[in-house]
Amino acid sequence: MFGVTVPTSIVAKSPDAAVDAAKEIQKQTGSDKWAVKAQIHAGGRGKGGGVKIAKSLEEVKSYADEILGMMLVTPQTKKEGKLVRKIIVEQNIYYPGPEDVEEYYMSILLNRDLGRNMIMYSPRGGMNIEEVAEETPDEIFTEIIDPKVGVTGFQARRVAFNLGLSGIAFKQMVKFVAALYKAYIGSDSSMFEINPVIKAADGKIYAADAKVTIDNNALYRHKDIAHMRDLNEEDPVEVEASRYDLNFVKLDGNVACMVNGAGLAMATMDMIKISGGNPANFLDVGGTADAKRVEEAFRIILKDEGVEAILVNIFGGIVRCDRVAQGIVDAYKNIGDIKVPIIVRLQGTNAEEGKALIDESGLQVHSAIQLEEAAKLVDTVL
Repeated sequence: MFGVTVPTSIVAKSPDAAVDAAKEIQKQTGSDKWAVKAQIHAGGRGKGGGVKIAKSLEEVKSYADEILGMMLVTPQTKKEGKLVRKIIVEQNIYYPGPEDVEEYYMSILLNRDLGRNMIMYSPRGGMNIEEVAEETPDEIFTEIIDPKVGVTGFQARRVAFNLGLSGIAFKQMVKFVAALYKAYIGSDSSMFEINPVIKAADGKIYAADAKVTIDNNALYRHKDIAHMRDLNEEDPVEVEASRYDLNFVKLDGNVACMVNGAGLAMATMDMIKISGGNPANFLDVGGTADAKRVEEAFRIILKDEGVEAILVNIFGGIVRCDRVAQGIVDAYKNIGDIKVPIIVRLQGTNAEEGKALIDESGLQVHSAIQLEEAAKLVDTVL
């Protein structure tokens, strides 16, 4: 669609399908070797055994059988790893052999200090860019992009020059940079990371591996991308939360938070940390939360066995405090015995009515007026 050169590849969910994919790729490209890669949302797959180079169709089938169904552990997964449900079979671009190619690093992201997009790149690809930044910072280059102009030809040529390219590879890289930035803007992305970018023996430039972050707020413009969403690769609790329009991210602490507004949620988490606790989640119930949504938020929070206390911090602006209070009462009645202490701070619209609802319910809920007071109460009840 955007002209970025990528290896020919086909997704497979079984060893037999992987062999069929390899045959089709061979027919299209003439490749007699294939990369067999686990498809999970985590980097470092090769280090965990999730990437293999097959030199025959027999090896394609063997590697596919080995990788599919494995719990792949990488530096970016939990200790138990992630289940591999599908693989991708890809043409060999390391031809004639690995020693005949060069690897580069390239990413496009927003430079928040400047308020402009930035291309960051390095001749040292195929490894963690953080290590390159620490060990040889002079080998990391950047191009700041004027949003009114986009990537200029001069900037694309400078990227190719700084990567030490010449001849066909130089021209290919100039086209690659322009196409990559076009793809970044056209897909409403917030981050592209191509590691490695490959210069093959014949001078062709390929995006060999990529991580892409799409702005969720723009997905309504990209039905094709939204259709590719794989719920198996996401935290099931976060998926459930999204069904109720709850902005939820699970963390590793012991104090659950329920807050309205992202900024207030961040401040609440900070206050919990300062007071000696550790946030167990980020949970923004939104500005239009009703009793039902609050009840579902409680259900989601209580699925985390590590939660030892719940802090509800609501500032009533658009959302009414009495609606939140009713949700807390309903959650107690419908969920059953909630054994963890709950601290509630209600301020703003209908705060007094909300407090009265909770007080009259007979629930064992601790109330607070100031956020600092609420955070300290959490520390007291733990």
